[in-house]
Amino acid sequence: MNSCLSGKVFRDAVISAANRLGDNKKSVDELNVFPVPDGDTGTNMSMTISNAALALKNLPDDVDVSEVAKAAASGMLRGARGNSGVILSLIFRGFSKGLEGQKTLTAELMAECLELGVKGAYKSVMKPTEGTILTVAREAAEKARECCKSINDPLIVWDKVCKQAEITLSHTPELLPQLAKAGVVDAGGKGLVLIFREMQEIFGGKTIYTPKEKTDAAAPGAVTVDSFSDVVGMYDDEIHFTYCTEMIITKSEDCAPAAELRAYLETIGDCVVVVEDDEIIKVHVHTNDPGLAIQKGLTFGQINLPKIENMKMQHETRRKQTDKEKSAPAPKHETASAPQRVEPEKEYGFVAVAAGSGIEALFRDAGADCIVRGGQTMNPSTEDILRAIESCPAHTVFVLPNNKNIIMAAEQAMKLADRKVCVLQTRNIPQGISAMLAFDPDADLSQNLVTMTEALERVSTGQVTFAARDSDFDGHIIHKGEILCMENGKLAFTEKELNKGAYKLAKKLIKSDTSFVSIFYGSDVSDETAERLLAAMQKKFSGVDINMMRGGQPVYYYIISAE
Repeated sequence: MNSCLSGKVFRDAVISAANRLGDNKKSVDELNVFPVPDGDTGTNMSMTISNAALALKNLPDDVDVSEVAKAAASGMLRGARGNSGVILSLIFRGFSKGLEGQKTLTAELMAECLELGVKGAYKSVMKPTEGTILTVAREAAEKARECCKSINDPLIVWDKVCKQAEITLSHTPELLPQLAKAGVVDAGGKGLVLIFREMQEIFGGKTIYTPKEKTDAAAPGAVTVDSFSDVVGMYDDEIHFTYCTEMIITKSEDCAPAAELRAYLETIGDCVVVVEDDEIIKVHVHTNDPGLAIQKGLTFGQINLPKIENMKMQHETRRKQTDKEKSAPAPKHETASAPQRVEPEKEYGFVAVAAGSGIEALFRDAGADCIVRGGQTMNPSTEDILRAIESCPAHTVFVLPNNKNIIMAAEQAMKLADRKVCVLQTRNIPQGISAMLAFDPDADLSQNLVTMTEALERVSTGQVTFAARDSDFDGHIIHKGEILCMENGKLAFTEKELNKGAYKLAKKLIKSDTSFVSIFYGSDVSDETAERLLAAMQKKFSGVDINMMRGGQPVYYYIISAE
């Protein structure tokens, strides 16, 4: 009978779980049922637990289990990305709390830790939904408590935990109809099951799981995944096309040869670098149509960490900065590229999450002190948001997540910050902008919170994007590549033609009392296409003030707000 587990075993279990999930994140990503290009649950959970694994690798073999739990929880909390990553970090924070001062892990402590983790996770979700990772964790914790009444072997108890988690996962489609219709189980729950089961392997005496080795060794001097950054850096100053576009593609099982992707990209741009290994393809291209590059990339698999930069704007900014530096006195200190902590100098400040040069500029013009680049498919970590908060020179910092999958990470950053933080529940860009514009520097904090919240709730928002996969969702039969038109976060309809879809969506948003409409067009919409939409709308809605702006955002062709 194994009455307790050592700190070394618990350390190795978390590391092995991180490695296992890293190799299986693509299969978890593919369980996402909503067809917009955001299938990143597995990726977010993998990045979250991998941050813990990094913190654990240097701990000695004689470490107490309390130190392992503390380091793992801290690593996951700071590295948490997306709602699934935050929930995972909160589950493991239960171990940090329950194992404080403990040298080993017993069955009783195991049950207590799971209960604490589940309690913290449920508490942090505004409206907990059953049939998700929360249900899987809760029923697993309940099974642990039940087993502890008659069993004091943590290995046996954890095996029961894993089996219950697997059973609960299989029942998630019964709790969420959209899962049943898509024929899948909950993605977050699946990720948690993979983690729990791999930990059981280590508890049982197996060695740490080693990630799959790369079998396609590159020839000496060839471009590899590891040397990718060095190679693409050589092209960054070449501006024959406007947008420098990079992405990482997690390859699908039926992925076509990467050479086909390279051949396509060379038809829409230059400075093309495409390299691959067994699991991913890294892509760099200069193009005037980054959306076309992303859409093509989606045919090869799931896209992670896309980055689109306007090189002409960057070049002009650098030129102006260089001219300014030449005429300015020598600086007293160097400024690092990452946000640096500063002491508060004013009463209020703002941190906004946004992507796209035009949208970022709009937030800065409205008074944002720091922009965290992120949004759909690019969820910043808790640490990213925390650094931005502490680089804001204000006693009270308002955080605008501007995406429903970033709110939880922002709320965790709030708890870690060294100053007062208010996270507004902004679920999209228009809500964030409206909230900022409603801020009154002469009003007190409580008045501003009320006013800003009322402002963001008055905004009706439309988003136009594309279907990343075939789907039967919410009564809609959707085909990959179709235009998706969403009204206030819910799928309204699909279309074949971009501007037709945007026009129909605007008609749904504009009511009899609407006086102002803003439209932000994305990085893959040309000025001419946007102008045609604007002309059609001005003709139809002559009594409404319609403002068209280049947002430069990825993923969304148009973002529309109506007030």
